[in-house]
Amino acid sequence: MIKYMNLIGIKARKASEYKVTTKVKNKVLNDYAKLIKNEKKFIINQNSKDINYARKKGLKENLIKRLHLNENKLDGIINSILKIAKLRDPIDSTLEKWKRPNGLNIKRVSIPIGVIGVIYESRPNVTSDVASLCFKSGNVVILKGGSEAINSNKALAKLFRKALKKNKVDENYIQFIDSKQRKLVDIMLSKMKEYIDVIIPRGGKNLVKKVLELSKVPIIGHLEGLCHTYIDKDAELKIAKEIVYNAKLRNTSICGATETILIHKNIVKKFSNPILQALENNNCKIIGDKILKSYYKGQVYPAKEKDWSTEYLASIVSVKVVKNSEEAIKHINKYGTMHTDSIITKNKKTAKYFLKNVKSSIAMHNTSTQFADGGEFGFGGEVGISTNTLPPRGPVGLNQLISYKYEITSNGKIRN
Repeated sequence: MIKYMNLIGIKARKASEYKVTTKVKNKVLNDYAKLIKNEKKFIINQNSKDINYARKKGLKENLIKRLHLNENKLDGIINSILKIAKLRDPIDSTLEKWKRPNGLNIKRVSIPIGVIGVIYESRPNVTSDVASLCFKSGNVVILKGGSEAINSNKALAKLFRKALKKNKVDENYIQFIDSKQRKLVDIMLSKMKEYIDVIIPRGGKNLVKKVLELSKVPIIGHLEGLCHTYIDKDAELKIAKEIVYNAKLRNTSICGATETILIHKNIVKKFSNPILQALENNNCKIIGDKILKSYYKGQVYPAKEKDWSTEYLASIVSVKVVKNSEEAIKHINKYGTMHTDSIITKNKKTAKYFLKNVKSSIAMHNTSTQFADGGEFGFGGEVGISTNTLPPRGPVGLNQLISYKYEITSNGKIRN
């Protein structure tokens, strides 16, 4: 088992020594998109095997929904790859340059990180997104998908390798660990430091927690997406109603879904019923504090302390009434996970104060938290969202998958 993983690591390191031009990168990506288009039936057939396995395994319906591929989803995958192909190559770009009085000419130039290990669950589109982004940014990637999606992931990875081979690029730029054994994840995290430069986990709380505990390699990622939407006293009801509904119920299973709604005490009487009734009418369970119960006419389940720090990933939302924006910010910074938090208000001064003072990696104004997505940011896709205090933060796309080095020239200068 260790021998198998070491071989993957050796191949990855060797591939990383091979530099690919922008022209070839884009050709590979365009060929990859064509191969997926031509092999739709095959991919869907492989995906149906995974769906059947997931149902037998008793996987939750929201996870099966993430796993499912159809014509529309494959078109989305193809469009994402084509967008990445059109993006500017982030490698070998001069990020900054300056001259020193000592005669040195200094440039800071972008370079790939090297070898990236990605561990993920359920979503097969992660295979194509991550492989494309890593390749375009000059990085080699080792993919370890969840056992529930092994056939779908294998099919998508195989087609990428086919596109690489067609363009005479080392196929090992993209490697997929074709095994359901969980022990391989442990080896990847604890025994492959000499081969892997960074690990990116994409999945549920248990997976990310395991990665944080075991990894001897630096990590880019987030544990949970506990997102908040704060409705300020100067909010417009129509906007607030539309945003909250979308932020909570558009897709409850993504990390950018709002899990807690904060409402200013001055507008709770007017706003709580139309906003929360729209959620409850669509089978969303409302968990609220005592103040909310006094004003909201629908069903309110009493909130416990743990509700403020719970990522539901389901049609459940916790609601708290706050005195002002300062209390809202304090609540978010205490219970939030520095993922995505939004304020709804017409007051620009309050909005600016909120945006500057929440610790979130993504802070929003009059915007649904469901926009926390690299594709929506114009990144072409993302390998994940980072809530690390150190960069990169937020959606991790092409320009976040780079490192840099200093290139220094002089006219024979020596130091006194």
